Amino acid sequence: MPKSRTLFGRPDETSLVTVDRALAEFRSGRPVLLRDGEKLALAMSAELADAELAGRLGEIAAGRAHLILSAARLRRIGAKGRSETGIFAMPVMDLARIEMLALKIDGKMDAPVAPASPLDEAALELARLSLVLPAIVLVPVTAEAVASEPLVEVEIAAINAYRQAQVASLAIVGRAPVPLEGAPETEFVVFRGGEGLRDQVAIIVGSPDLSEAVPVRLHSACLTGDLFGSLKCDCGDQLRETVQWMAENDGGILLYLDQEGRGNGISNKMRAYKLQSQGWDTYDADEVLGFDLDQRHFDFAAAMLRQLGVSRVTALTNNPIKVGAIKAAGLEVAATQRVLGRPNVHNVRYLASKRDRAGHAIDMEALMARAAPKD
Repeated sequence: MPKSRTLFGRPDETSLVTVDRALAEFRSGRPVLLRDGEKLALAMSAELADAELAGRLGEIAAGRAHLILSAARLRRIGAKGRSETGIFAMPVMDLARIEMLALKIDGKMDAPVAPASPLDEAALELARLSLVLPAIVLVPVTAEAVASEPLVEVEIAAINAYRQAQVASLAIVGRAPVPLEGAPETEFVVFRGGEGLRDQVAIIVGSPDLSEAVPVRLHSACLTGDLFGSLKCDCGDQLRETVQWMAENDGGILLYLDQEGRGNGISNKMRAYKLQSQGWDTYDADEVLGFDLDQRHFDFAAAMLRQLGVSRVTALTNNPIKVGAIKAAGLEVAATQRVLGRPNVHNVRYLASKRDRAGHAIDMEALMARAAPKD
């Protein structure tokens, strides 16, 4: 007998739909009700909390609230070497204290850090999926205490399984030829799914031979570099030169992935840029905001390639994490090829940081020679 279908989708889609709704609520600054068995808690973004909402939550909390911070933020405010999520007890809903611990550049630990529970970890994952800062106010509650509130309730198991569920639901929703300058034989293929509620794009340049190792680049979207030619990174150069190289060398596939700011989102990227303008290294700036070196996931990128008929690739990247992710997803990496950008006075520190701190295969001498004026 076929599965029954309801107005809101198939039974196996229910959890996915619930998380989608929770993400929308969370990004709007409204609390979401998390459930772990019989345990219930309200989760609220620390950066979006206002005085009125904090006051209402304080009344419900009755001294039992706590603040959840990522390991990266904890390291930045004094928990050296910390590798796990932690929490601070919040006997009083003090917005100034929340801001100091979670948001201030010069924030410092003012109390012991306790270990996080599964509810706490799921709340932090909700924040990451929502592209807000990874800092959460959590309030344990009873069902009776919030019975009259119009809350979205979500099981933490659904949150934890969300990314993989999105990969499983990935589907092509549109494709069309889009001639590009220097690459007139190009097709754009749009996939729905992957990261959060966003669409992803595969750009097929020319006619790559799918029976051979296909040149592939996983390119994370960079609004500032790709579209506006920002001098702070090499992303725009890598994007355009990859497409040009593919057009001149029997084709390839570029996956344009909506992962702005190494998966942190455009708003957090701008926050990091502000810190960089004040002298912070790119990765230190992210750590101040509570992010580790890289928040991106690439399993959905491999699923896109499989749907396009690709099983063996030549990876056009300097990033060993991308190569490892392609292999971990079951695709064969036959070879790798560097993708060079152009160094300038604004991005040379950024490029060196990617090489030294994230292991990118970047030859600075070769880059500087490339940038040198020609006689």
